Amino acid sequence: MAYHFETRCIYGDRSNVTEHPYRSIPTPIFLASAFGHERIGDFSSYSYSRVSNPTRSDLEEILSSLEGAADTVATSSGMAAVSIVLDLFSIGDHFVCSEDLYGGSFRLFDNIGRPHGLNFSFVNTADPAATEAAIRPETRALYIETPSNPTMQVTDLRAMREIADRHRLLLIVDNTFLTPYFQTPFDLGADIIVHSGTKYLSGHNDVLAGFVCTKSPELAERVRFIYKTTGYTLSPFDSYLCLRGLKTLPVRLERQQENALAIAKWLREQPCVKQVYYTGLEDHPGHDIHCRQARGFGGMISFHVDSEETARKTLLNVQLITFAESLGGIESLITYPMLQTHEDVPKAQREKLGINDTFLRISTGIENAEDLIADLDQAMNS
Repeated sequence: MAYHFETRCIYGDRSNVTEHPYRSIPTPIFLASAFGHERIGDFSSYSYSRVSNPTRSDLEEILSSLEGAADTVATSSGMAAVSIVLDLFSIGDHFVCSEDLYGGSFRLFDNIGRPHGLNFSFVNTADPAATEAAIRPETRALYIETPSNPTMQVTDLRAMREIADRHRLLLIVDNTFLTPYFQTPFDLGADIIVHSGTKYLSGHNDVLAGFVCTKSPELAERVRFIYKTTGYTLSPFDSYLCLRGLKTLPVRLERQQENALAIAKWLREQPCVKQVYYTGLEDHPGHDIHCRQARGFGGMISFHVDSEETARKTLLNVQLITFAESLGGIESLITYPMLQTHEDVPKAQREKLGINDTFLRISTGIENAEDLIADLDQAMNS
């Protein structure tokens, strides 16, 4: 029987489910580093938690069901997930990446990937021609965020797949902002999906986690080998927290999206707000493409205010919304990307993208939208 998405968030597809001890309803937390064997030479079940763990396996199976993956590994952070992906490649390999990329990914690529012999070009992947022009003989992959973090650029994933096919490249997609509830990149041609599970998938600002989802069994086998060898694994307790968070993913995202649209429309009416970036607004330049490849717009908004003074006043005066990094939790957060999430991006690149001292980002939570708007109003306009 094929279950709907909301059901699979709780149970997965039940293709590999065993009854939990004592008929426990939630997956138990198996805090075992090692497991005993019944027979010599038969190590097909659990043996050592760095390799596999029952709590983590349940989580990985549910993510595979939601993304339509051949396999998924759950990692100790989103950056650990990206690191595993980099380990698939060799010295001299080249990536073409979205220019508006999460600052932590840029830091990893520029400060660890490059010294280890990998090369990266950052281009506006919303422009397929510019993307293809950046490809070299040694290019091996396209690395895409859509919508991008934090300026919400939209990349046409079907166009990226066509480019990848012409040049025999892997298509890697960071699906953190939308999750498989709103966007399933494998259906659009991706080979690998990465997530910061810290964000929407867990959803409660209480755990660090990441995921690497693979489309083909061959890629899955390579990722599993790297995973068990390097030890980027998610702990049993954190796996339990992610499992708990996933159960309410659709409910949370619907409310967060509803709040985001209301706030984005309100921001557009404020004299001190000069530009709003939200893919749910019909005049967003990527709105039509986004609607063709996604089922929703998510809960992330970025915007420019009229001055640095207004930006700083807003950040320091919010009372309900929290001035903090991260995103995707049930609590609304406001961030100053220039000094927080994108501090390590070179200044010239930040300013080219508009990530400057008047640029703010909001992750909407599940609070009442009127309360959030009232908080922004008193912080920004009083």
